[in-house]
Order: sequence, then C-alpha cells, then structure tokens
Amino acid sequence: MGIRVSLSHCHLSLCLLFLGVATGCSVVPPVQEMSNARQTLQAASEAKADTLSPSQMTQARQMLEQATGALEMGDYNRAREFAVSAQKLAMKARNEALNQQQR
Repeated sequence: MGIRVSLSHCHLSLCLLFLGVATGCSVVPPVQEMSNARQTLQAASEAKADTLSPSQMTQARQMLEQATGALEMGDYNRAREFAVSAQKLAMKARNEALNQQQR
C-alpha cells in the first residue's frame, strides 16, 4: 500500500514537472540575472560609460527597468530575458568606454 502511494505521488510530481516545462513557465525568479545586470551597469558607470557610451547605457537601463517590471508582474521568463539583455548592453557600454579611454 505504501509503495502505491509513493508511486502515485511520484507520478503526480512528474506530470506537474512536465506541465511546467511544456508550458514554458518558470517559477524561479531570475534573481541572479537581475543581480548580474545591476552589477554590470554599476561597473559600466564606474568606467565612465555614462559619458563615453551614453546610448548603450540608456538602452541597458531601459532593459533593466523592463526586467524589473516583468519581475513585478510575475513574468519571470521575460524578466530573465530583459535582465540578460541589460547585462549585455552594459558590458558593451563598459567595453566601449574603456576602449575610448585607452586611445
């Protein structure tokens, strides 16, 4: 009897897991991605990207704002995508600023 109950719970858990994967729902907030984006924006600011690469920094900040909005709405997949985009844009701004400083 105990084995049947355990197997039923296991089967139910697998079905729920499959349903979550199949629908593309992410139940885990993109905490690390948000943190990475914020830290990269800070590093870019410290490299003077605000003045040396202002358009990239503006885009990066806008992406981070969109990520924050999506996070607040519970849309973790979009929040993750926006946060990753924000980090990439901030990294590009930082690199551009550093390159200009070396010239």
